[in-house]
Amino acid sequence: MSVSTSVTARRMAAAVLAAGALVGSASVSASAAEPRFERSHVAISRVQADAPGFDDRSARSLNAEWVEITNSGRRGIDLDGWTLSDRQGNRYTFNHYRLAGRSTVRVHTGYGRDTSRDLYQDRRNEVWDNRSDAATLRTERGRFVDSVSWGRHHDRDDRWGHWGHRHDDHRRDDHRRDDHRGPGDHRGHFGG
Repeated sequence: MSVSTSVTARRMAAAVLAAGALVGSASVSASAAEPRFERSHVAISRVQADAPGFDDRSARSLNAEWVEITNSGRRGIDLDGWTLSDRQGNRYTFNHYRLAGRSTVRVHTGYGRDTSRDLYQDRRNEVWDNRSDAATLRTERGRFVDSVSWGRHHDRDDRWGHWGHRHDDHRRDDHRRDDHRGPGDHRGHFGG
């Protein structure tokens, strides 16, 4: 092997190694710069769609219809801008609310004074269909977090304390955001 061939081979090997190092560092930088979605510890834990007793649209009756949301993680989660919606598109938007770690908040349909454990949609009518509906929770950017449905084709599921079926990972990649706001759909309240 001649000296010029040996020098050329060494230069090519050095160039290949340098290119590989450059590509490797670029991919590390790109992956470090991309935000990673961490699986949320927030989920819908219970639903009471049918208030016990007679539905007379009183505050008592409306507030007996609720959805519980639980944060099973140790750290608090800022739910500002997150939405809770039904199949008909009625939507409640959390307004300046932080769910503490290892705690639950109950979102009532009716009206009342918001506390750390109870939030009120301030509605004058029922929102959840007693026979068949779904409660869906999304982040402020419209990213799917959790959903529970009940009614047609769903058996009683005592694990969740209601008639229901959990929608898990097969729907977690649904990133569609519904920016349509209908009449009466406003921040901090269910629309409709």
